[in-house]
Amino acid sequence: MKKTLFALILAISFPGLYCQEGVRLVILHTNDLHSHLNGWSPETDYSPLVTNNDATTGGFSRIAAVIKSEKERDPEGILVLDAGDFLMGTLFQSIEQENGFQLRLMKKMGYDFVGLGNHEFDAGPGRIAGIIINAAKEGEMPGILLGNAVFDPGKPGDDSLEKLFTDGLVAPKAIITRAGIRIGIFHLIGKDAAGVAPLAAPLTFSGQIPFAERMVNELRKEGCQAVICISHSGVSKMKDGTWGGEDYELAKKVKGIDLIISGHTHTRLDKPLISNGVPIVQAGEYGQFVGRLEMTWSGGKLHMVSYRLIAINDSIAGDQETDKLVRTGQEEVTREILAPLRLSYTEAVGESGFPLECNEQGDFKSSNLGPMVADAIRYSVNRHSSEGTDIAMVAVGVIRDRIVPGILSPADVFRVMPLGSGGDNIPGYPLARLYLTGRELRNVLEVLQVAYKSAPSNYCFYSGLRAEFNPGGGMLRKIKKIEISGRDGNPVIVDFSGKDKRLYSVTANSYMLKFIGIIKKKSFGLIRVVPKDVNGRPVKDMSAAVIHFDAGAEGVQEGKEWLALMEYIRSMKDADNDGISDVDLKYSVPQQTFYTPGNQEKRR
Repeated sequence: MKKTLFALILAISFPGLYCQEGVRLVILHTNDLHSHLNGWSPETDYSPLVTNNDATTGGFSRIAAVIKSEKERDPEGILVLDAGDFLMGTLFQSIEQENGFQLRLMKKMGYDFVGLGNHEFDAGPGRIAGIIINAAKEGEMPGILLGNAVFDPGKPGDDSLEKLFTDGLVAPKAIITRAGIRIGIFHLIGKDAAGVAPLAAPLTFSGQIPFAERMVNELRKEGCQAVICISHSGVSKMKDGTWGGEDYELAKKVKGIDLIISGHTHTRLDKPLISNGVPIVQAGEYGQFVGRLEMTWSGGKLHMVSYRLIAINDSIAGDQETDKLVRTGQEEVTREILAPLRLSYTEAVGESGFPLECNEQGDFKSSNLGPMVADAIRYSVNRHSSEGTDIAMVAVGVIRDRIVPGILSPADVFRVMPLGSGGDNIPGYPLARLYLTGRELRNVLEVLQVAYKSAPSNYCFYSGLRAEFNPGGGMLRKIKKIEISGRDGNPVIVDFSGKDKRLYSVTANSYMLKFIGIIKKKSFGLIRVVPKDVNGRPVKDMSAAVIHFDAGAEGVQEGKEWLALMEYIRSMKDADNDGISDVDLKYSVPQQTFYTPGNQEKRR
């Protein structure tokens, strides 16, 4: 009698608790969209309303068509989720602050919940808070999830985001009923993702495992029959070829999770990883795929029936309403960002007859794109700043896209270097310049040649220098010689004995130059580098190192990486006489900075 009464109370309190056996649930998921609203690349080829006429992949119009098709078949049994880093990657991100355009668009497309990723914090907690606030003012948006966030009561920098929790616009968890199943969903940001989100400060993130255990316990107590974790943490291949990573460990250590929707590592999983009986799914990057997981309810739990990645390509006729809205956003990008630069979204700024790539997950050392970006930065600074620069550098982690053969528009160039913001309305990190002694330069190069082994995103490309490198040498004994390409055309041999106090200028984006601040940490305190200005005074505020690109204008006219790259491409010869500059053929092969004696071919 007591059991019957208890069951009746539960049924009244949580009606989904007694859903029908064999009910079907379909979960559609994406991750790491990075504002790729248009298909790519090049974007000028993208024509989503016409099938079988281009080679572009992705695009919100096509994704919307897939979601719409699934919901037409079963409107009550579809759950649509995104695992974070939906922002920061194309020119569309530049209009998000004003009206939350992309978030509102994702709601119209059919997304139920979106988790935040590390790149949502690229401009700090205040910016993402502003985006969410403005999206809510202008219309509806998906449920926004942010788990394991720890707000700092002593600092105001995260107050606006914290208030959104109070107001209910952001939450660590949510409960939804689909196909009669009461589903609890919680979100978290992983250790690696938190580590590459320095501008999230003063916001920090607690450990995934204790937080996940607490969320599962709370959701189960609230009558949830199934628990899904949206985790911006990721999975990756181990050295022995097996799968692992933070989400794999999460499934092993936390009981009660039925499914992990993974993100952050841009991993394409053609079938779910199973860890401790828990399926883990991830759909690559940039909306090239939508994951489709079908599950059924039986025996008091969810069971996986099938899984596949739906290729988002030209075989899919896009949704007309979504395409119209994207075009409206594109017009706003042109009006607000490109027109003041005397550019338009689709104009031809160059073309390439070969691919240029820099794949952080692949053979990044053989990149032909990284060296070209470094050359572009050096070219642009030496053209626009009277002080110029001796060396330019760029890290793998800030190069976010490839260049494919074809016509390049400003949108295509921007996607290569889309991260960050500065003190103006133009998106992208500003370029900054610091000065080092010869010994400090040697020490920086030594450490960075080792640091990437634990974090590939730290691998750097350089312009303006060549270095003789002995990988078998000891600490601070690997680099035997540094030669800098003088601006007058004559090479300069760097004296790093410590006797020569000459300063050498190094340019990178303002975020990249923070690498100098971690040299001491990476060298276990053995190396100390003091970044300086042109007069040898220590630089403590990186904003003071931002390069002034127009001496005749008031204030600091910032130079941006993507504008430098576009300017460099436009400066190249028109090899086929079609009125459009062609990417120099020298970049069709990898070019390296470091060489060993007797192996100097393809070196510069």
